[in-house]
Amino acid sequence: MARYTPRAAAERVRGRVRRPARTAAAVTAVAAGLVLVLGAPAPAASAHGGDGGAPVVTRAALDPALVAGRGAAVDFAEQEAENASTDGTVIGPDRAAYTLPSEASGRAAVRLRPGQHVEFTLPRAADALTVRYSIPDAPGGGGITAPLDVSVDGRHRTTMTLTSRYSWLYNQYPFSNDPRGDLLHPDWWITECGCVPAATTPVPAIDKPFRPSHFYDEQRLLLGKKYAAGDTVRLTAPENTAAAWTVIDLLDTQLVGAPHVEEHAANVLAFGADPTGRRDAGDAFDRAVAHAKKRHLKVYLPPGTYQVNRHIVVDDVTIVGAGSWYTIVKGHQVTLDTPAPDGSVHTGVGFYGKDAADGGSHDVHLSGFTVEGDVRERVDTDQVNAIGGALGDSTIDGLYLHHTKVGMWFDGPMNRLRITRTVIADQIADGINFHTGVTGSSVSDTFVRNTGDDGLAMWSERTGDARNVFAHNTVQSPVLANGIALYGGTDNTVTGNLVADPVREGSAIQVGSRFGAEPFGGHLWITDNTTVRSGPFELNWRIGLGAIWFYALERDIDADIEVTGDHFLDNTYNAVMLVSDFPVKDEYAIRGVRFEDIRVDGTGTSVLSARSAGSASFENVDARNVGAVGIDNCGSFNFPASGSEFTVNDLGGNDGGGTTGPWLAPWELPNTITCDDRPPVVPPPAPAPW
Repeated sequence: MARYTPRAAAERVRGRVRRPARTAAAVTAVAAGLVLVLGAPAPAASAHGGDGGAPVVTRAALDPALVAGRGAAVDFAEQEAENASTDGTVIGPDRAAYTLPSEASGRAAVRLRPGQHVEFTLPRAADALTVRYSIPDAPGGGGITAPLDVSVDGRHRTTMTLTSRYSWLYNQYPFSNDPRGDLLHPDWWITECGCVPAATTPVPAIDKPFRPSHFYDEQRLLLGKKYAAGDTVRLTAPENTAAAWTVIDLLDTQLVGAPHVEEHAANVLAFGADPTGRRDAGDAFDRAVAHAKKRHLKVYLPPGTYQVNRHIVVDDVTIVGAGSWYTIVKGHQVTLDTPAPDGSVHTGVGFYGKDAADGGSHDVHLSGFTVEGDVRERVDTDQVNAIGGALGDSTIDGLYLHHTKVGMWFDGPMNRLRITRTVIADQIADGINFHTGVTGSSVSDTFVRNTGDDGLAMWSERTGDARNVFAHNTVQSPVLANGIALYGGTDNTVTGNLVADPVREGSAIQVGSRFGAEPFGGHLWITDNTTVRSGPFELNWRIGLGAIWFYALERDIDADIEVTGDHFLDNTYNAVMLVSDFPVKDEYAIRGVRFEDIRVDGTGTSVLSARSAGSASFENVDARNVGAVGIDNCGSFNFPASGSEFTVNDLGGNDGGGTTGPWLAPWELPNTITCDDRPPVVPPPAPAPW
């Protein structure tokens, strides 16, 4: 196994994330990104879209029947552009990093030239829509704007103004907005040359822009009236657009209904808040909160856009909006005159509990509004998250969090937080992170799309997270890292989630002893989840990952871990991987993980890749469309005559296989060495009913 970069252990610090150097795909992919930035043709087309028949509604680009009962229960219908009627061009499918299709939902989208359109048929009544799109960056970075015409049944017409201001990142971690920039870390090893550029003579030429990514953004639109099932929504890139191309990934449509009214509450308008967004409303919010706490009232945010450019500190208060489509709390990113004690160099809009060191906040209840940030770069010291601090005995429900660094980052110790029915989109870093001693808390029915790091994470740095639950959430298209990540902790549960399309240096679900996390202890349940189009190529190691992967980097993984009832669909490489990093392969092991009642539908390579010492058991694991040998068992790479250092226990009922026969054949047990780092990849067919 190739080592990670020469930079040693990743460092994560309070309120922020720091990872090892990020690496990339081949130079050709980067060169393709150069074409995109400069406005020349997007990636080559594969086909035209649908023929305008019955609407195709999907969930994570899948037939909803394949994921029934899993993922977030959302109130919108998802339609992929590649299934719609268009005179544009379908791009993809493609799973290589740093390409437009790879970051699209379902790994395909539709590219429109000026004058072209894509048309969707409403599957049910709707009065609001969300468009996920990409347009080119400016040649020097910083983004452009471009119009997109929207018409319903050819009558209702409006124009959305798309922007690439919040997309298009480049270069090495923590990334840059400059497509022409030199390497941020020339002393790091990179895959493009297979070298450390600063230590190589002659210095290799690296194409610019280097590693373009984070191509997509989304925008919401209220239509102003209710339209019926069967009406058509046409999205057109007008002839006069400044964008050489407009890529449409998908359309979400929904019936929003009337705004919520809270009559007996401290209305922020009465305290001077400007609902037009022209004047800063932060002080008015503070006054309303103080009044509400004295009078034991809720705070009400009526329909409007409120400009807030700093944190609103909340404790023992309920703040209710008119609904996330109607109440928008929007702020600018503000550069601080001097760095804050925690290292922040910017501030911005956010609702924050008090620090845990100061006792944290309690009995905070936030619902029914949007937090719209202005974060366009990743600065790990910055506290520019939509929700932050410590919130114990609190609830968060029905928010829409957009364009902040992290949707929600909680620094414990704290207890009993419940997050429900929230949408988090287009973040620079994580979607939600339970960091340091978060206990008895949960995230459910929450939808996360297009994060720049882990979608949902529990990170037990210094103090363990315990008894938390991630249940029935959907995580789509994390550009970097994992859909759901668990770094240490005790008695935590991940159940009923849907995770789709992780792009690079992560996978759908990771269980990792890394980033200074406390050990796993007690029980860990990973049950009844579905992953799709995961198990991607790991650009540092240059091997395929698993849709679920266990990573022993800093200590053993040796807890009571059950993986039960999960479905791993359309895996680019492996369904399951257990790995320790090569420098510590003889120090750490992964022991006793139990896999039971699992379905694996399609692997480019193996069902199981074992690259660690340890053991796992398998019972009633059914697999089909397996592209390589069922078990790739390298163990700790010492290749002893006694067999691999990793033991596979067959508890019965393990059926099916693929091109090489049964996936769990007797000759592979218990520890036959079947080590092939890079077997031929057999792309699996699309998932189908079992």
